[in-house]
Amino acid sequence: MPNLTRLEHRIMEVIWDATGPISIREIREVLPEKNCPAYSTVQTIVYRLEAKKAVRRVRKIGNAHVFEATVSRTSQQRRLISELLGLFRGRAQPIMAHLIEVGGLTLDDIREGEQLLRRLEKKGKA
Repeated sequence: MPNLTRLEHRIMEVIWDATGPISIREIREVLPEKNCPAYSTVQTIVYRLEAKKAVRRVRKIGNAHVFEATVSRTSQQRRLISELLGLFRGRAQPIMAHLIEVGGLTLDDIREGEQLLRRLEKKGKA
């Protein structure tokens, strides 16, 4: 799973949200106008993502290359969460406490988590 910079992640979000393969020009058009990188910057980042095997070229239309993601948003999120947990030596409690304090974790989230833990426990995975 590739490590992504903030800008690479921002571009991957556009690619993940696309309804199908997407060109560099289309990626740039979706990015917010404020602080939008130049076309050549987006192109460079997409080529870096291709080198990291996060995206692949699926076809060429004229002189425009069209790309699609080869890694899923879910797998990337899981990698980031695993890295974060590693910073806390695998302990989720400090992260959960912070999320509760800033309003990022609700009672409904806790209930869903409990249900998931119960299901995993029944399967012998918790």
